[in-house]
Amino acid sequence: MKAIAALAALLLGAAALSLLLGRYQPSPLEAALRLWQGLEGRPSELWTVIRELRLPRIVAAVSIGAGLAASGAAYQALFRNPLASPEVLGGLAGAAFGAALGILLGSALWQVQVASFGFGLLAVGLTLLLARMVGQSGIVVLLLDGLITGAFFTALLSTAKYVADPYNKLPAITYWLMGTLSSINAHSVWLTAPVMWVATAGLIALGHALNVLSMGDEEASTLGMPVRRVRALVIVMATLLGTLSVTLAGMIAWVGLLIPQIARLIWGADNRRVLPASALLGALYVLVLDDVARTAFSVELPLGVLTALVGLPVFALALRRVAVGWTD
Repeated sequence: MKAIAALAALLLGAAALSLLLGRYQPSPLEAALRLWQGLEGRPSELWTVIRELRLPRIVAAVSIGAGLAASGAAYQALFRNPLASPEVLGGLAGAAFGAALGILLGSALWQVQVASFGFGLLAVGLTLLLARMVGQSGIVVLLLDGLITGAFFTALLSTAKYVADPYNKLPAITYWLMGTLSSINAHSVWLTAPVMWVATAGLIALGHALNVLSMGDEEASTLGMPVRRVRALVIVMATLLGTLSVTLAGMIAWVGLLIPQIARLIWGADNRRVLPASALLGALYVLVLDDVARTAFSVELPLGVLTALVGLPVFALALRRVAVGWTD
C-alpha cells in the first residue's frame, strides 16, 4: 500500500507540474500568485489558460490513462489472457467507426462524440448478442464474438475512410484515429470524467471478485460467486471506460495492454493491488506523454502515436516475463 500511495503522490506532483508546462511557462512563484489572484476573483491570462485549457486537458489525460489501464487489467483477469485489452469485445472499433461517421457527415464535435460513444456501446452489445445466439457466454465464445465484431466495425471504418473527401474529411478522420488531446473540450471533459472515475473505482472494487474468477467459472461458482453478474459488471464498466476514452481523444494505443503487464511485474498477480496500480500508472503514463507531445517539439505530436512508439519497445523488453503466472 505504501508503494500505491507513493505512486498516487507522484501522479499529483506530475499533474501540478503539468499546469506550468506549455508555450507560456511561468515560474512556480508567479504561477502561485496568479492562481491566488484568480481564486480571489481577479483572473489573469495565466489563470484563464490553466482553467480553460490546461486543467481540462490534464483531467482528460489522467481519466483516459487510468480508465484504459484499469479496463485492460480487468479484461486480462476476466479472460485469463495477458494479451486482452479494452478493444477485446469490439468496443473501441465501434467507437472509432462512430467518430469517423460523425466526421464524414459533417457533424459538430459533440455530435461526433455522441456517435463515437453510441457505436462503441452498440459494438459490445452486438458481441454479447452473438454470444447469446450461440447459446453460450463462456470466455472463448466472447473472445471470438468480439473478434468478429471488431473486424466488422473495422471494415466499416475502412469504408468510411474510402468514401471520405480526401482533402477535408479524410485528414480529420485520420487525425482523430491517431489519438490527440489537442481539441479537448472542457465541457465534454467535466461531463465524462466523473463517469470514468466512478467506473474505474468500480473495477478496482471488484479486484477480489476478479481474483476468484481467475480460478475458473466452476471454481468461482462453487465458492458462491455470481459469475454472470460479476462478468457483466466488469464488461459494462470496462466498455464505458474504453468508449469514453475514444470519445474524448480518439484511439490511444497500448495503454490498456502495456500498463497492466508492468503493474503485474511489480505488484504480482493479486488484482486487489494490480487494478489500483494499473490505474495510477496508466494515468501517469498518459499524462507525461501528453506533456511531451505538446511541449517537446514545435508542432504537437499525436498522443496515440507517441504512446505506441514508447509502449512497443517497453513491451518487447518485458515480453519474456509477461507470461509468468498466466495459465489457460
